[in-house]
Amino acid sequence: MITPGNAIAFTIALPLVGCLIIWLLDKKPNLREAATLATGWLLLILSVIVFMAVGEGHRPGYQFFEVIDGLPLAFRAEPLGAMFGVIASGLWLVNSVYSIGYMRGGNEKHQTRFYMSFAVAISAAMGVAYSANLFTLFIFYEVLTLSTFPLVTHKGDANAARGGRVYLGVLMATSIGLLLPAIVWTYAITETTDFTVGGILAMHVDAAGPIVGVLLGLYAFGIGKAALMPMHPWLPNAMVAPTPVSAFLHAVAVVKAGVFSILKIVVYIFGIDLLKDTGASIPFMWIAAISILLASAIAMHKDNLKARLAYSTVSQLSYVTLGAMLATSMGVMGGATQIAAHALGKMTLFMCAGAIYVAHHKTLISEMRGLGRKMPWTFGAFFIGAMSIIGLPPLAGSWPKFFLMLGAADAGQLAIIIILMISSIMNVVYLLSIPVQAFYMNPAEEGEKAQGAGGKGIDWGNLSEAPILCLAPPLFTAAGAFVLFFLADDLHTYLLPLIGGG
Repeated sequence: MITPGNAIAFTIALPLVGCLIIWLLDKKPNLREAATLATGWLLLILSVIVFMAVGEGHRPGYQFFEVIDGLPLAFRAEPLGAMFGVIASGLWLVNSVYSIGYMRGGNEKHQTRFYMSFAVAISAAMGVAYSANLFTLFIFYEVLTLSTFPLVTHKGDANAARGGRVYLGVLMATSIGLLLPAIVWTYAITETTDFTVGGILAMHVDAAGPIVGVLLGLYAFGIGKAALMPMHPWLPNAMVAPTPVSAFLHAVAVVKAGVFSILKIVVYIFGIDLLKDTGASIPFMWIAAISILLASAIAMHKDNLKARLAYSTVSQLSYVTLGAMLATSMGVMGGATQIAAHALGKMTLFMCAGAIYVAHHKTLISEMRGLGRKMPWTFGAFFIGAMSIIGLPPLAGSWPKFFLMLGAADAGQLAIIIILMISSIMNVVYLLSIPVQAFYMNPAEEGEKAQGAGGKGIDWGNLSEAPILCLAPPLFTAAGAFVLFFLADDLHTYLLPLIGGG
């Protein structure tokens, strides 16, 4: 029988074994993709075993070896990591189904390399999720960057090469230049990098000194995957990748690994009490708030659908950073639940974008007027995903906004509440306008402006949705955003130990 501790080790090793099998089945695409899906199912089962054990109050762990005294490559599951593990493994399986439809529908090249890179990346994501210390987190954080680089540059053209250079350059520069010094400094101060309830810095630094603020800045900007402005350019540049990669970057692993790391470091390295007492997080709270509004403003002016969604992600990720920097229990809860809610909502939107491209090769929003009548299921799923990102009930995205507002109220930050409300209005403008145009406007004839729904439109003829493997996954995640709304109390209870409750 597999113990939860062993299950953690298997979640790291299984995708690597799957990668080898995918490579061996290079010339047999049906078996290769069956191996991908089988790996996904087994990984999800293993992560659920860990998730349930943590829910019962256990903290399963596994240690591979100790590099030097006090720096082991070790794993330990706690509520935030267990939640992230289930999200990453579950959505990787969904994304794998979607990838098969997308890659075959678009006759993409180098599909074996594509699936192999995905397998290594999800192994790294699981390593980040279950990391027991900063050393382990850093190792798998870097592996995640390197393993996703071939995915970003998959198309192999000049745009892909340029986007890949920005992607790798920003993420490696921030992690080596800022994150690594922060980890070394933390170890020098505390003689440990272990994630500890209440934080490890409180007993080792002067609360009145500048060290807390400087260290926090190194972590906030060193974790480039969190895309906090101005460390965000890698994210829109990575949109040169195929849409399954975009969905993986935004919803499954990369950006989620970033904001997950921010939240975990704030809670288990600094401790929210230390940040609250020192006020060290306040400048970064405002940087996150500005990132929310500025990225939303940029998204409103993007006609390319993936570019608009990319800047939306920069904005939505900053909700998690904002929650951490509020240094309140409800702020942390808002950030944690945003990781789950945003994963479902944003993955829905990106998969819909890919379905539109596979079926009609359209990438510009201005070209999608009236297309909802030809792809009602796709744009219906897009509408639900957008509503969740905006934060409207009964969809999952409404709860993080609620918790963040409570956290801002607890911190006495009325202006942050106003910023959250303004952000939601901006989300309405740049997200809901897409399905509204698709359903209620007629497509413009060449040289004409768009007409209202009452005007004479082009006869679409028969419906033309994307292949079922591209259509079913966004419908599934859209339904998940609805279901998660009603599981909010269970998720809140599960995450209570994160903020000292339960």
